Amino acid sequence: MSRQIVLDTETTGLSADAGDRIIEIGCVELVARKLTGNNLHFYINPERDSHEDALKVHGISNEFLRDKPKFGELAEEILEYIRGAELIIHNAAFDVGFLNKEFERLGLPGIEAHVEAVTDTLAMAKQLYPGKRNSLDALCDRLGVDNSGRTLHGALLDAELLADVYINLTRGQDALLIDVATSGEDEMAGAQRIDLTGYVLPVLAANEQELAAHEDLLTQLDKASGGKTVWRQAESAQIS
Repeated sequence: MSRQIVLDTETTGLSADAGDRIIEIGCVELVARKLTGNNLHFYINPERDSHEDALKVHGISNEFLRDKPKFGELAEEILEYIRGAELIIHNAAFDVGFLNKEFERLGLPGIEAHVEAVTDTLAMAKQLYPGKRNSLDALCDRLGVDNSGRTLHGALLDAELLADVYINLTRGQDALLIDVATSGEDEMAGAQRIDLTGYVLPVLAANEQELAAHEDLLTQLDKASGGKTVWRQAESAQIS
């Protein structure tokens, strides 16, 4: 049974190599593409202050983090939670870079050594929607995921939103089959296959009114394009 972990982090800034640290990690678990409720969420003392621009994004004050556990105190629990799973991350290079830097400080292997795979939903979205905005908010709007509660970035909330986005991104034309495909073996044993090979779809011809309306629409489109529509040019070529 496939296990996926949707993961997000918040950080003190944009550069792990320059010393920025993780201040929050949020994970939600999917098993067979279903949310299990087995989530992981920590606020972390980064041992440094957040940059002003980062504070505007996540709104987590330096004072709030002072008494939170340090990453080293949580590392084993985080690794145990994600071990063997496929990680789903939006802009994975950013979060993986920060996590690997934290593990490096502890003398531990990078995250790729502990998980089955890392899937980047930003890369997926760019392939599906080239040239469009593919931020988490933009994808929520495009895919009908309710993000009205997202006034500031928060790792757990963002992971929950990303889980919905990921399911929508990967559902495609298999949407109607997911519940069957991901059911247990006992449920599948009772499923019945229906043979549709002998079913003939009826063909309904357009009536005169519909044909006239269609022709009128084509004429308007041709007029709007200055006579450059492909079908009119093809007709002219056939006549000549």
